[in-house]
Amino acid sequence: MRIERVADAASDRVADYAALTDVSLRTATEAERGLYIAESAKVIARAVRAGHRPRSVLMEEKWLAGLEPVLAPFDIPVHLADAEQLEAITGYRVHRGALAAFERPALPDPAELLEGARRVVVLEDIVDHTNVGAIFRSVAALGADAVLVSPRCADPLYRRSVKVSMGTVFQVPWTRIGEWDEAAAQFAAHGFTTAALALAEDAVSLRRLAADPPERLALVFGTEGDGLSRHALHAADLTVTIPMAHGVDSLNVAATAAVVLYALGDDI
Repeated sequence: MRIERVADAASDRVADYAALTDVSLRTATEAERGLYIAESAKVIARAVRAGHRPRSVLMEEKWLAGLEPVLAPFDIPVHLADAEQLEAITGYRVHRGALAAFERPALPDPAELLEGARRVVVLEDIVDHTNVGAIFRSVAALGADAVLVSPRCADPLYRRSVKVSMGTVFQVPWTRIGEWDEAAAQFAAHGFTTAALALAEDAVSLRRLAADPPERLALVFGTEGDGLSRHALHAADLTVTIPMAHGVDSLNVAATAAVVLYALGDDI
């Protein structure tokens, strides 16, 4: 690694880290540049251990000693900046002190993930990066084999998703699926029963599903507010609901995923 001290916060040398709080800008530019941003020494180390390749690092000098063993094998620039420079570059106070730009890995074909999986989580059009990251953390902790995200779902490799997931987005296999006509055919071809988490008169209780789950199960969770689309509900083999008390009809989607995965877990 090559140590470089930041002299100008507006320099092109740190352009990968500019305006990190502008979601619409970053969504476009990160895909165009083929990169994603990891924040904190722990998350950066997890990304490297997962085989992801850093292209540069931006940090306060106090974090250098802890990250040096992780970064030593790579011929990359390590930009050192003080707290004020970091804020000027990124647009926010970087409390965890270390950021890394990583090469965005190629996503596998959905069939590749479905081939050897028993249980997968499907995210349809979830727009909140915090919820996406929290679901990945639950998947890693509670035992699903993969996550498949719809074309309009928030990016699991967006900085906020990565941070909330505590880097588990690097260890959980995931990819994007096509629209529902294509995706439903792939699930069926691989022997999956598709279960939509939604409110419906004919919905099966989660307790009933957990008592005798299908051998291969795709659990589908919908966007905040509106829930699953009619296309997703039409494609599902069954609808599942979590029994509620005190007049509450639903949970936050990330909480729902955690409850469902725990109820169906048989390996923890």
